[in-house]
Amino acid sequence: MSTASFSAPPRPSLGKRLLANGFVRTLLGILAVLVPMSVVLALSEIVPKPWRTGWPFLLAAAAIVAGYRLYVRRIERRDVPEFALRGAGRELGTGLGLGAALMVSCSVLLLAGGVYTYTGTAHWTALLVPLPEQVFVAFMEEILFRAVLYRLLEKAWGTSIALVLSSVIFAAAHLPSEHISVLGVLATIAASAALSAGYIATRRLWVPIGMHFAWNYLFDAVFSIPVSGHAARGWIQVVASGPEWLSGGGYGVEGSIVAVLAWGATATVLLLAARRKGQWLPKP
Repeated sequence: MSTASFSAPPRPSLGKRLLANGFVRTLLGILAVLVPMSVVLALSEIVPKPWRTGWPFLLAAAAIVAGYRLYVRRIERRDVPEFALRGAGRELGTGLGLGAALMVSCSVLLLAGGVYTYTGTAHWTALLVPLPEQVFVAFMEEILFRAVLYRLLEKAWGTSIALVLSSVIFAAAHLPSEHISVLGVLATIAASAALSAGYIATRRLWVPIGMHFAWNYLFDAVFSIPVSGHAARGWIQVVASGPEWLSGGGYGVEGSIVAVLAWGATATVLLLAARRKGQWLPKP
């Protein structure tokens, strides 16, 4: 019997090893989101202010999607099912419905309980002004925190650890917001878990983008309640008239115990649904 000699496969180059590293991929994914966003918003400043209403945010959102798709195709060498169009309308509608239901349930409770008081309405065009910015925020934060951060953490550590770490990081990113409170941090962690659950259940971004947009937009444009501490100038004018632990104070409803409970319950339901669908990944 003859023996054949086998040579060991060549070792991948340093560049290939670096591009396969989870930390390097996370860093490149973050840059793929932030660089095109920053370039578009910076270049839009060249345009006179009266002519740059709204569209820079929409263009920045498109640039972020393009940057992420380029990163996935060139670095991870795969398709981008996170943004697949088949079924996108249904999933986006589901997310919008969930976000709106959360917002309406919190608002009805707080208005009925006298925590917020109705004072009047602004011109209906107030509904349009925040629209482009909230589209931008929903796409930017979901791509950054779900498609990049959560997904790559999950690949390295499994669903449970990725869920905890990404939610804590998401809350930490909101710490510089004005009027942040302990309840605000807890609500943000719960919201991150719910948004991640929307991604886990579908492995696509349409549900969390819809949830994120509906929640932010309706509070900002309809009820004029601050969103994560950012002042709102929407259509229906209300003022906080109850205790801060219920109203959220200057941080908005996201700093209220009501938001903590609402987002926590939503996260629990969606995470259980994701587990039943077999989407819970163990640590490799």
